[in-house]
Amino acid sequence: MALKIFNTLSGKKEPFKPLKNKRVNLFVCGPTVYDLSHLGHARTYAAFDVIVRYLRRAGYEVFYLQNITDIDDKIIVRAKELNADPLKFSRQMTKEYYKDVAALKIKSVTKYAKASEFIPQIIRQIQVLLKKGYAYEASDGVYFDISKFPDYGKLSGQKIKKLKAGARVKIRETKKHPFDFDLWKKKKPGEPAWASPWGAGRPGWHIEDTAISENFFGPQYDLHGGAYELIFPHHESEIAQMEAASGKKPFVKYWLHTGVLKIGGEKMSKSLGNFITVRDFLEKYPVEILRFIIVSSHYRSVIDYNEQLAVQAKHALDRISEFLERLDKVNQKLKIKNQKYKLKIKKFREKFFDYMDDDFNTPRALSVMFDVIKTSNASIDKNQLDKDAAREIKNFFGEADAIFGILPPQKKIKLPKKIASLVEQREKARQEKNWALADQLRAETERLGYKIEDTPKGPTVKFDF
Repeated sequence: MALKIFNTLSGKKEPFKPLKNKRVNLFVCGPTVYDLSHLGHARTYAAFDVIVRYLRRAGYEVFYLQNITDIDDKIIVRAKELNADPLKFSRQMTKEYYKDVAALKIKSVTKYAKASEFIPQIIRQIQVLLKKGYAYEASDGVYFDISKFPDYGKLSGQKIKKLKAGARVKIRETKKHPFDFDLWKKKKPGEPAWASPWGAGRPGWHIEDTAISENFFGPQYDLHGGAYELIFPHHESEIAQMEAASGKKPFVKYWLHTGVLKIGGEKMSKSLGNFITVRDFLEKYPVEILRFIIVSSHYRSVIDYNEQLAVQAKHALDRISEFLERLDKVNQKLKIKNQKYKLKIKKFREKFFDYMDDDFNTPRALSVMFDVIKTSNASIDKNQLDKDAAREIKNFFGEADAIFGILPPQKKIKLPKKIASLVEQREKARQEKNWALADQLRAETERLGYKIEDTPKGPTVKFDF
């Protein structure tokens, strides 16, 4: 089965055919670094990590470019609240983002590009848009004139005439049309700024991405990804900018968007008290739990997170671990080579990759792994599985995990820092015969989902509910 991808631009699945044979250029919108990464970020970036891992496994040479918005209104506001320099603040928050990415087992990104390091490219692109008549200068900056780009709205399915003023943008008297968007913002007191032909200022949000992608990929490339909520106006505006500047269509051949992550049926928000950072989650659960939750849903679907999802993921991963340990104990060599079972595993494997070829259908591919477990356990019970077949199965699970990144360590688990600290404190309390404190620390550890078992060689810890 050939790989098919759902293209937001066409609204349907299309055969995947890169512009240059097996070379694939992918751009994914990175974070605006004014706060720590949350579960919504994890959903998008882990999903694209899986997609890139799969493309590379399928033989594609993928250049995965992700931007970092390190100068923006939100960053300036947060830095002011902290009495910090905006650029120094965003540099620190960028480092924190990299730590979160590493904690999520994401290693697929080829290049991270900070917007502040591409100011010359941004200025050049704005100059081209002004020269071609797609932009205009106003008293407070430079704007893109959407009336000059009739295709504006083709990604989201909206029409310029039906766009209502003030629906999602601030109305300014300096604009010709309410949905004209910033290309360059002239400096305000206390804001960071760079020199430009239109005076000191800083770039608008949308122009950062097209200037960066053009620098690395040129005016056209294969894949653009991001969260669903970026379709309008962000990605819509990117298309307008680049196609207007270059005169070439399409700017991007395939558009991929991840679904929203909700918490208990509601949008994640600090005001609702349901805001969960990646670090909050990983303080309580191993990263494999989070990655399993993400691959258990199709990348385009909505994930409605609650504690029960973590419980279910834990039990599913336990089942996989127990099965792999059981395979290690298969030592028999059957008199007749188990070719029939090897053929069965080959069919399971083909089914797995067929599902992944169907718009990266991770939940269906994941279900194949559990079909293998069910079938194989039954064969082990009947002494019908030999060590060669067990090796084939383990190789298949290894291939699958090279894409998903969900298998927990089979030997010793690495405890989150908070849990390790609680266990250490409890052991110290026990040695000091402070039994009340030891019991209190055990209860706190168990509340966070970990069970302590005392042995002659010291405490052992298991992830448990």
